[in-house]
Order: sequence, then structure tokens, then C-alpha cells
Amino acid sequence: MSKVKIIPLGGVRENGKNMYVVEVDEDLFIFDSGLMYPENGLLGIDIVIPDFSYLRENKDRIVGVFLTHGHADAIGALAYFVSEFDVPVFGSELTIALAKINIADDPKASKFNDFHVVNDQTEIDFGKTTISFFKTTHSIPESLGIVLGTDEGQIVYTGDFKFDQAAAPAYQTDFGRLAEIGKNGVLALLSDSANAENPFPTVNESAIDEYINETFEYQKGRIIVACVASNILRVQQILNAANESHRKVILTGHDVEKIVKTAMDLNKIILPDEKLIVPMSDISKYDDDQLIILETGKMGEPLKSLQRMALNQHESINIHEGDLVFITTTTSKAMETNVAKTRDLIYRAGADVKAISDELNSSGHAGQNDLQLMINLMKPKYLVPIQGEYRLLAAHADLAHTLGMPYDHIFITGKGDVLSYSEGKMNLGSQVEAGNTMIDGIGVGDIGNIVLRDRKILSEDGIFIAVVTIDRKKKKIINKPKITSRGFVYTKTSLDLIEKSAEIVSETVQDNLNNKEFDWGHLKQDVREKMSHFLYEQTKRRPVILPVIMEINQYHRKPSKPKEVKPADVKSNEK
Repeated sequence: MSKVKIIPLGGVRENGKNMYVVEVDEDLFIFDSGLMYPENGLLGIDIVIPDFSYLRENKDRIVGVFLTHGHADAIGALAYFVSEFDVPVFGSELTIALAKINIADDPKASKFNDFHVVNDQTEIDFGKTTISFFKTTHSIPESLGIVLGTDEGQIVYTGDFKFDQAAAPAYQTDFGRLAEIGKNGVLALLSDSANAENPFPTVNESAIDEYINETFEYQKGRIIVACVASNILRVQQILNAANESHRKVILTGHDVEKIVKTAMDLNKIILPDEKLIVPMSDISKYDDDQLIILETGKMGEPLKSLQRMALNQHESINIHEGDLVFITTTTSKAMETNVAKTRDLIYRAGADVKAISDELNSSGHAGQNDLQLMINLMKPKYLVPIQGEYRLLAAHADLAHTLGMPYDHIFITGKGDVLSYSEGKMNLGSQVEAGNTMIDGIGVGDIGNIVLRDRKILSEDGIFIAVVTIDRKKKKIINKPKITSRGFVYTKTSLDLIEKSAEIVSETVQDNLNNKEFDWGHLKQDVREKMSHFLYEQTKRRPVILPVIMEINQYHRKPSKPKEVKPADVKSNEK
């Protein structure tokens, strides 16, 4: 019998960053390779991707990467993955096309081309195991769930899904296929939990169509639509509504232009009118009530871009009075503070704000009824809730329990947990290394907790710099310490504090100079400790303290005598 292990490297107890490893004997299968957008505490971080440490240790065992859909939470880390690992990548036609866009700008990954297009009819035989797929409903066409067949039973990974009886043909779920999978015996179901707290049925997309059409029809001014670039369904609805309301659409951002063009080339987006989309350079040719501006922002995340628009800092479009900002993306609860801040900035700029989620229970993820229906169709022996913070995983576990599944057959995992199946039972065993890899600019993983801690302190309490010049040979301070602070106190109104700080620095440096066993590291640490204690006593703040110690008279060698020049060495300049 096969040894089966399930290891989440991301996507559990967090929003996004999906990556799940399933091991069958010596073979290692990877489901999705996504990213996560940083929350407020990750100062300056652009994105977060999974830690590949365990995969590096087992790179020769990796069979391939299997992608469920083309959103950033499933393919966003692929460029970083394929720059290290030369293994095949499988996905639907649109998913692979978006994955190629994802890696195109990365010089290390752009040459990778081991992509394989699959669909819901595909079955891949790997000897002891098989991989097959099933259609799911999500906000992007050709979303697929994955079935890994083993001699112990099937491992099913749903990816992002919901059930919508009124979904368009390209987005429909194959319920017959789901029932067939359930009949064949499911050992473990890895199921989407992102909307597990929602007890109400999600509205179908035909109702959202009507809502968008009404919004466009009755708005008199310009409409700025905030949308995730890869939400193909929503982009199609916006294009349809713009055509119905006789408006032109301007795409802002390189990402959305590439994604929309790719989807149009694959007939996943149908343009109602060839002249519907106009270039940014033609914006002055149209009145405000003739325009729809589709804003997706960098990497398809629109909120930061909306903030720049509201602050008149955007490179192309700025929000002005009379605009309507129409938010069509449903943000996670972790982003609610950021959404509220964005709304406030928009109102200050004189515009109005409207969001689909304010009036309709919309989501691309399964609510409670849909999650229970998936469990009933699959009839899994074990459930592994995935994709969501802990409370969402726990809510999913409770839903399964109400259907009669015992809690000891439901596993709420953390990153790096190893679920092992042997002798007819699933157990939570050891752990593997699985943290976060933070991307800051071109830096990959070079920002750790210490750097983030320093950034947090700098953002809250500022920096305090003490510059001292010493003569170590004479054991004396040459100049009085120069004190500078940024983000800590205003120097001109805190002269007493600055003077006292300079005295403490002088005393501390002099004490170290008088010490026979002088040590540079000890001197700087001593200054930090003394100043930290004093400044906290005086201000109840803890700034970053940076002592800068400069030394003169470092070289004591006598200057060498000039070389004597002999007459024979002098060349005549006479002609």
C-alpha cells in the first residue's frame, strides 16, 4: 500500500498564498503556487510567497505543479518557483496563458516553457497514481479542481469554487462529475474555506449583471471601476454594461491590458463592439458621462491605485468631483481597514463610492450551503479545510461536523504540518520548514523578522543618531557629540533632552576609552543601552538608536623620506 502525506506550504490560517504538497511514496505533487498581498504589519513588503525550503530538499522527487485557475493566489508565486525548479506545470488553456504573463517579466523565469494544457477530460497516468480534473465555478473561466488517484483512495483539491445554477456555460460546474468522484471513494478533501462564515446564499451572476447595468445607466459623471485584473467574469460584465450605456472603456495599467488581450485572443472575453475600448491618449475627446475607466492597479490589486488617484498622485488618472468610484471586488476582512481608508480618501476628493458587496452578497467562494453540498457530493473520509484564516477553517470544520463527520476526521492545519495516512488512519505528525518568503522590490527572502521589527520601530518611534569623533591614542573625545533625530522629537523644542543626551553619550564613550580592553562593538552597544534607558525614561518611546563613532589619528607610521634623485636619473629637456 502507498504512503500518503499532505503538507500545506501556504494557504492555511492566512488569505491567499495557496501551495499544497501531496506525497505518494517517492512522488511529490504540488497544487498551486500562489502569493499573498501583505497586511498592515509587513511594512514596505510588496508580496509574500511560500517558503520553498522543503521543496529544495526534495527537488528530485517533484512530479509537477498543477494549477487550478489564473488568479494571483494560485499562480502569483510561479515566477519565483520556476526560476529554481525545472518541473512541468499543468493547467487549463487560460490558466497557462496567464501563468506565462506572470513569468514574462522575470529574467530568471522568462525562459521557462515546460507548460502543459489540460481540461476536465484530461487524465494523466503517473504509474502508481493518476491526476484528473473537474470543472468548477469561479470568477475566471476554466477553473479546475484536481483529483489525485492513489491505491488508498482519491485526494481531491477543490481550488476556489462556488455553486451557481445560473452560471454562464464557460463557468458551469459539472455536478455529474463531482458525484462520480464521490462514488469512487475520496480519502481526503482539501476544500476552499474563504467564505465559510457566510450563512447566506451568494447572489448569482445574472443579478450582478443587472446591478452593474443599472449603476452605469443612471450615473451622470465619469465612472472609475476598481476590479481585480484577472477577474475575467467581472471584466466581461463591465464591458457589456459599458456598451449598453453607450460609454467608452479606458484600461489603466499594463497588467489589465495584457490580461484582457490574452483573454480576448482565447475568446474568454467577447468584446461587444470593436470600438468599445479606447486608448488613454483619447480621454480628452470624451465627456465624463461617456467614460468608464477600468482600474486594476499593480499586480491586479486596485486599492493602492485608488488611493493614489484620490491623492492626485496617479500617473494617468486622478479622481475629481462628480466621479463615481465603483468597487466591484469583494475584499477580505483582513483588508477592511484599508478599504475604509480608501473610501475616506475618495470622498475627500469629491467623488462618490459604491461597492457591489454593500448591497449584494457576492463572492467567488462557496458559502456555507455550497461547502456542505461539496462534502455531501464527495463523501470524503477526511476533510482538510484550506484557504482562509483560522476562524474560517474552524467554521468549515463545524459545518462538516453538522453533516455527521467526526471532528477527529477533520484537520485544521498550519503551514508545514504533515498529515500522514498509514494503516487505514490519518494522523497529524511532524512538521517541515514552511514560513513566509517576503518580496521587497527585487529582494527575495532577504527581509526577515528583524528587519520588519526595525521598520515597525522606525514607523512608530523614529531614529536617534549620535555622532562622536574620538582620538583613541590620546583617549579623548575630539568634538562634542552631535545629536540628530528623525521621527522621534523635534530638536528645536527639545534642547534640554538633546543636551542631556550628548552628556550621556560623552560619558559613555569616555568610560570606554579609559578601559584598557577597548572594544568597538562594546562601545556602540554601551551607547545604545544607556541612551535607550534614558530616552525611554524621558519620553516613553524606544527609537532606533544609531551610534556613529569616528576615529582620527588611526595611522601612526612615520612618513617615509623622499627618494633621493641622482643626477643620472634626471633626463635633459634640451633639444
